[in-house]
Amino acid sequence: MLTGRRRPGVRGAGAPVQRRSDGFEFAELRAYVAGDDPRRIDWAATARAGALQTRVIFEDHALTLVAAVDASASMFVGRTRSNYDLACEAAALFYGAALDDDRCARAAQEGVFFMRNLRGRVAAQLCSERREVRGSSFAGALHGAIAVIPRSAHLLVISDFFEIAELEPLLIACAARYDTTVLFARDPWSEGLPVGGFVLLRDAEDGRSARVFVGPRERERYREASAEREARVLQRLRGVGVRLARLDVRGADRAIAAAFRL
Repeated sequence: MLTGRRRPGVRGAGAPVQRRSDGFEFAELRAYVAGDDPRRIDWAATARAGALQTRVIFEDHALTLVAAVDASASMFVGRTRSNYDLACEAAALFYGAALDDDRCARAAQEGVFFMRNLRGRVAAQLCSERREVRGSSFAGALHGAIAVIPRSAHLLVISDFFEIAELEPLLIACAARYDTTVLFARDPWSEGLPVGGFVLLRDAEDGRSARVFVGPRERERYREASAEREARVLQRLRGVGVRLARLDVRGADRAIAAAFRL
């Protein structure tokens, strides 16, 4: 992730909005106004301009990093690793941007895990190790985040978005309040089912099982249906106005790099 105390550049985790204040980085010169700190007067510039000139400084603005990881049952499927495991790895990389006075939190259905007395890398590590309750409501997690998290936060949302209709209004609210990044966890079987013949398939969400025949035609139908659903979800997510990338078996580091264009 990004390193160093100064973190300008792309918007998102590691890129706070700089504010003019009592920091260390020079922003600009302007005419002196009543109430300015006399220590900020630039006497060389004043001599050149013939009027008092004040040095405006950017404050060193700490970040608030918050991750919301979907722990619905469908996130616990995968080829060699589940989408939930990949999501937690991506969240850990996101928290890796935390330095010094940065604050960290993790949003879940049962509430927002917020490190009130710990900051920086220690808080980031504790949030990275946090795990959600399997089968919990992701909509509930986003509701909790909106109710608690300050508007200056940087929010990472990771889900397979099988409940996109319910989640979309919440994502719009998040995009309006926070610098929001979304990782779309792809269907691990999007390139086709790896089984053939008569097989027993189980629905990841409701646990129901059915014995079905899987042949070349069925594999192709599944691949097409998965691609169509992914296209619809991505179109709706782009309409929300968030930073967006896919999360899949190629790795969490690749997804984070794509999201923040690192």
